[in-house]
Amino acid sequence: MGRLQRLLATLGNPQDQLPPTIHVAGTNGKGSTCAFLAQMARAKGERVHIYTSPHLVNFNERILLDSEPVDDRTLIEALARAEAANFGEPITFFEITTAAAFLLFSEHPADRLILEVGLGGRTDATNVIAKPALTVITPVSMDHQEFLGTSLDKIARMKAGIAKFGVPMVIGNQEAEAEAALREEAKTVGAPVFVWGTDYRAYPQHGRLVYEDESRVWDLPAPGLLGPHQILNAGTAAAAAAVLQWPEEAVAEGIAKAKWPGRLQNITGGPLGEIAKSANAELWLDGGHNESAARALSHALADMDEREDRPLIIIAGFTAGRDVQSWATHFAGLASKLIAVEFHTGRGASMRADEVVKDCERVGLTAETAPGLIQAMRLAAKYSPPPRILIGGSLYLAGEALALGGAPPHKTAG
Repeated sequence: MGRLQRLLATLGNPQDQLPPTIHVAGTNGKGSTCAFLAQMARAKGERVHIYTSPHLVNFNERILLDSEPVDDRTLIEALARAEAANFGEPITFFEITTAAAFLLFSEHPADRLILEVGLGGRTDATNVIAKPALTVITPVSMDHQEFLGTSLDKIARMKAGIAKFGVPMVIGNQEAEAEAALREEAKTVGAPVFVWGTDYRAYPQHGRLVYEDESRVWDLPAPGLLGPHQILNAGTAAAAAAVLQWPEEAVAEGIAKAKWPGRLQNITGGPLGEIAKSANAELWLDGGHNESAARALSHALADMDEREDRPLIIIAGFTAGRDVQSWATHFAGLASKLIAVEFHTGRGASMRADEVVKDCERVGLTAETAPGLIQAMRLAAKYSPPPRILIGGSLYLAGEALALGGAPPHKTAG
């Protein structure tokens, strides 16, 4: 982070002039938790800035000023100022774009910043915030081991690096090894913790969400984001709101109205949606790309299958180096077939489709290739009875799918 701190100092340390910040790290559910928190804050009348990554279609999605994507001119000017202040010194893409984001957040009035960690936590570019209002750790699982560590303990400790002295840390539902590491790291720096299962919990009941802690019981609407795993994310966001003493009414509205593109999103328009519609098929999109995300997604799809029996056809692409077998294992007994494609976003190397097929077949999932999304959709739509089609495996592929139907809704609530 030394490069970024040098650049920020040249820019006048905008990271020290931000609105009260909720800093969110974790492996799965960060984006959804940010969406719930942002909508809760808006429901209580706050102007909210949001910083997330990666983007799905347009870079502007990463930087929301007062909940709206930054316009091109404002973004270009901020990037130009950051580039000029860097004087040609070594800097990463994420570092300089984070510097530009902090410039914009410091110069545009707001009441709250929802700040998502890019990768990890301790050494992440966003971790230059000296005193956030709150930190949040969503479920930690194995992902990006080449950067974060090869055990759950090491990855959790990296995530916990956003802990700050005296700043409460809300810890979402964790495996025991991760929870122990998070608690230990928080204790080391003097951060009080509020832990799922010990200090609070959330669960579905009669089509609603119940949140409980020592001081309150909230009867809340079902999450606006679909899937059983969103109970965990909404519950963690509710806990963060409780720690900050936000009113129940704002929490309820935030949970009900939050939206987040690329997370179990039903697609009905654009060329892909039209192909599905012509075959009376359903089309869903989810960018979850690791084993934990696949497990949650498979449970959500199995729940759909219990309500309406349709064959499941998956169209998937993966970034190079992904553990496809671990992902595909969760769909081996659920999906009728996987159609492997390669994405062409220019934002990451795609795994070869034939390699994806081999990995899927090793875990008992029938697979074939298609040259692109349109061709894969046409193949999938031929199944009878009319199938449920999932496009998944990568946020890059999700972005490509959304781009085919035009820009996605930006990352705010409706």
